[in-house]
Amino acid sequence: MSETVENYLKAIYKLQADAGKVSTTALADYMGVAPPSATSMIGRLVESGLLRHDRYRGVELTEAGARAALEVIRHHRLWELFLAEALQVPLERVHDEAERLEHTLSEDLEEHLDRALGYPTVDPHGDPIPSKDGTVGPSSRQSLGDLAVGTSARVSRVPDNDPALLRYLSELGLLPGSQVAIVRKDPFNGPLYVDVTGKAGGASPGEPRIIGHELATRIFVDSLEEVKAASE
Repeated sequence: MSETVENYLKAIYKLQADAGKVSTTALADYMGVAPPSATSMIGRLVESGLLRHDRYRGVELTEAGARAALEVIRHHRLWELFLAEALQVPLERVHDEAERLEHTLSEDLEEHLDRALGYPTVDPHGDPIPSKDGTVGPSSRQSLGDLAVGTSARVSRVPDNDPALLRYLSELGLLPGSQVAIVRKDPFNGPLYVDVTGKAGGASPGEPRIIGHELATRIFVDSLEEVKAASE
């Protein structure tokens, strides 16, 4: 399977998770190509048995297509974790590096990598790593912006493909594993004032970080009750 095909399958899997069937326009926009290029690839993938195409509703992965997409995503997220933990590559760089490495991982090296990392279930951004058999664990759906004032939680997942944003979140200490508490929320989708502990941040200890509402909706958290229950 070519690198281009794998990238299309991975893109369709991610878009499908958010919106169900995927339109040609949405796929072209995500891939950064002209719609005719996306249409041509869709035709190839349908012929290969990796996609189903409804002219009026869009495309969706077949079982074979989903398996192939999950295998690439597994490779990608294992590489991200290895780069971040074993090689100490900055978090804002691991996504792009893993994009290049994900297509060249053999089955044997994948097993060695998985074992060396302790059979992990999440990557350094908090996204679930598909298992060898294609099972995907649950992802947090509650955002930082959903929390009420006075509520505490732990950051579980952050966006993975925006280096500037990841550098900013690192400066604030808002990375997976950090504990947060909402101090104040301004009305009308105004900013949030957030206490952060557990990771080194750019602000001085005890000084609330000020987070825009739109950004807060892209940072996902687990309640401390959920964290405690998972550890028991």
